[in-house]
Order: sequence, then C-alpha cells, then structure tokens
Amino acid sequence: MGQGMGQAIMKSSNLRKAYCYLKKNGLKSAYYAALERIMRENGKTYRYRQPGQKNLEAQRAADGYPYRFSILVPAYETKEAYLREMIDSVLGQSYGNLELIIADASRSKQVETVVRTYADSRLRYLPLKENKGIADNTNMALEKAGGDYVGLLDHDDVLTPDALYYMAKAISQKAREGSTAWLLYSDEDKGNGEMTEYYEPHFKPKLNVDLLLSNNYICHFLVMKRELMQELRLRAGFDGAQDYDLVLRAVGKLLYEDGWKERYGGRQAAVHIPKVLYHWRCHGSSTAENPESKRYAYEAGRRALEDFLACRGWKGTVCHTEHLGFYRVHYDGGIFRQRKDAGAEAGRLLNRRGRICGGALGRNGRVLYAGLHKNFSGYMHRAVLRQEVYAADIRRMRVRKELWADFEEVFGVPYREGKDGWFDLAAIGQKEQADKREAAALTAEWVAKCLEFGRRVREKGYTTVWQP
Repeated sequence: MGQGMGQAIMKSSNLRKAYCYLKKNGLKSAYYAALERIMRENGKTYRYRQPGQKNLEAQRAADGYPYRFSILVPAYETKEAYLREMIDSVLGQSYGNLELIIADASRSKQVETVVRTYADSRLRYLPLKENKGIADNTNMALEKAGGDYVGLLDHDDVLTPDALYYMAKAISQKAREGSTAWLLYSDEDKGNGEMTEYYEPHFKPKLNVDLLLSNNYICHFLVMKRELMQELRLRAGFDGAQDYDLVLRAVGKLLYEDGWKERYGGRQAAVHIPKVLYHWRCHGSSTAENPESKRYAYEAGRRALEDFLACRGWKGTVCHTEHLGFYRVHYDGGIFRQRKDAGAEAGRLLNRRGRICGGALGRNGRVLYAGLHKNFSGYMHRAVLRQEVYAADIRRMRVRKELWADFEEVFGVPYREGKDGWFDLAAIGQKEQADKREAAALTAEWVAKCLEFGRRVREKGYTTVWQP
C-alpha cells in the first residue's frame, strides 16, 4: 500500500471517531477534541525505526539470558496474511528462547492450514473443541505454557523483532539488583492494515496506580511471570477487557495483598520498558481503529474497575468519561476516606486565558500540562485523568489529616482548608491568589517547599494524586 492510501485510511478512521464523539458528547466537546487533534497532528511526526540487521545480529550473538518466554495467541478465523505476519514476528525474534502457543477456536481449517506450513518446533498448535471466548481460549493456552514468563499477543498484531530481547534484558537487570520482575510492559504504536505505516505511539510512564484506574495504559506488550498469570488466569466475565482485568488484579496482588508487597517488592515488581515493542494493527473491525466496534469491552473495563475497588474495600462508583476506554472513579466521601495510600491531592489551576498554570508538579518542579487549554485533554487524555504525580502545587492542594504536621513543618504555616475544600491561600498571605486561584508562577522558594513536601508524602508511604 502506498503512503497516500495509508494516510487516507487513517483520516477515514479519524472522521469516524469524530462523528462518534460528536454523538456522545455534543458539539462543544467535539469541536475542542477535533481542534486539539488537528493541532497535535500538525506538530511533531512519528516514525518507527526498524532495528537494523547489525543490531539484531548482535542481540542474537549476545550472551543468552536463561529465561524462556511463552507467547499466547487466541485465534479465530484469522486472515492468512495477518496470521503469517504475527507468527513470523514471533519466530523471527532476535531472542529465540521462546514458544508460541496458538489456541485455535476456528470452525474452519483456515488457521490450522497456515500453522502446518511452519516446521519450527517452537510453534505449538492447540485446537479447541469450542469457542468459549477470548479469556477461556487464552486460559487453555496458558495451561500449556512452560516458559518462565508469559506474553499476550493478539492474533492480528505483531511484535517488533527485538521485543523479547529487551524483555529478557530488563528481567536480567532486575535479577542483578536482587529483585524479581513480575510484570513487564512496553510502549506501543498502531499500524495500518498492511503494517506499512506506524502512527499514534503510546509512550507510557512507570507504574502509576491512579492512571491505571483511569485507563488500561499498560495494554501491549504485556509480559508476566508464569506462576503469577497461571494463578490469576483470565476471567471470562470480562471478555473484551480481560487484559485490563488481569493487570488490575496483578497490581492489586503485588501492591496491596498481605505478604506480596513485602515479599516481591511492591512497585519495583512492575517494570516499564520505554521502547515500542508492539504494533497494534488497525483495520475496520479492530478496537484500535473503531472504538465503537466493541462498546461491550468498555463496559467490561468499568466492571473490572468496580471489582478492583470492591476487593480493596474502597467504596465508590466508576463512570465512563467522554473518551471511550477512559474512566473516572468517584470515591464515597472523598479519596482520603477510602484510600489509605492517598496522602495529598493536586487540583487544576487556570489562568485568565483558561489555560493550566498550576496544580501538579513534576520532578523538576515544572507545572504539569502548563499552557494546555482547559477544554483540551492532552496526550493520551492524561491531562483530564486522575494520576499519581510527584508533588502538588500549594495553590491547589488538599492534604489528609495524618500529614498536616509535615505540611506545617515544611511550609511554616498552619494547614487549613478554604470553603472550596482546597488549602486556604489566605493562610500564607496571598489574598489575591486565594480569591482568583491564579496569579504569577510560584517562586523558586515555594516550588522547593512543594517538592520537599511531595518527598515527605512518599517517604511516609503515601501518594500525591492529580485530580483535574
């Protein structure tokens, strides 16, 4: 396919998404969503760079890691071209210690015929007697997995040729540090139907629980230690969002379940590899190109979140946002009442032009999403999603009672909340900011205090949460 044709298909996909968004959210929201997308697409371009043959050969010749990967693929009447590309992408890995298990629920011989043309012993074909859905079909393959780690791959997607090499490298690095990688994930992008063009890269952060409770940002490429995945399994009641449900339960176990956090390192057990290792194919019936094609999946995602809250004893409701696949959790009585791990909240601060000028601070002390219009959602909609952040801006901060003493020690003023529930800026003599909730940027002195308080919050086992 030529570049022009590929671009035409992507534009058609964008138009479809825009129309669906308009029906769901109204003209004003659709206008700003379209405007933001146009501005973003007129900015930096993305180009996936295939690893060179010299690099791949060097990876093949490198000292081998002792880890074996089981790649699980539930298949159903997969188009031959897609199936071959998927198989070739796995068997062609620069790191070859693997097995590819294809659990085939097809009625026809379409998938089997293709698989039988491969002579590679690492390819295992598992015919299923009936199609029980993606979760149960994957579980059948999971039962046969013999690798140290298990990776999930859709039947029409592909891995980059160096995907397993970087997974093995990350696992080995963890081992050298004296810990174990239990859950790993990478960045990803999307490809057109023929995988000749790649676009919309998803560059992900390290494990961020509140962002995960807003969206399954982990998604692809997901790899998990075999015994953990075999213990959890995929649940049929969440088909369409079975991977989201799996990740939520894994994170719940690693971070919150008695014994696991202490034994396996909590957050350190989850590893993000900042490289695109997975190409998500977009075609007419895929969720990637046409979100409306699997609305049931987003409802399943909402139920998976509700289950996560219930298992933690957190009372609240989960709602869909204007963006399909993105959620908002409303905690009964506020986040501090339900979440013992939440120490501080950072709210959104706007200037007179309706742009973000304060609220959440990054590690470098800069305001996150600074300058973004109040009706824009930002990259991957993160500006409108609850997420863990490094520190809160004192001009829009709320603190749980157990940390008031630390607040007063760091900032040198008593903690008190205003009528709007946020810290009362009048307590630090900033009447104008207290009235308007916006003004000049924080001075370096106040930024340093905010960062120090954020450090104290983490030191005491709490998180600071951006609440836009």
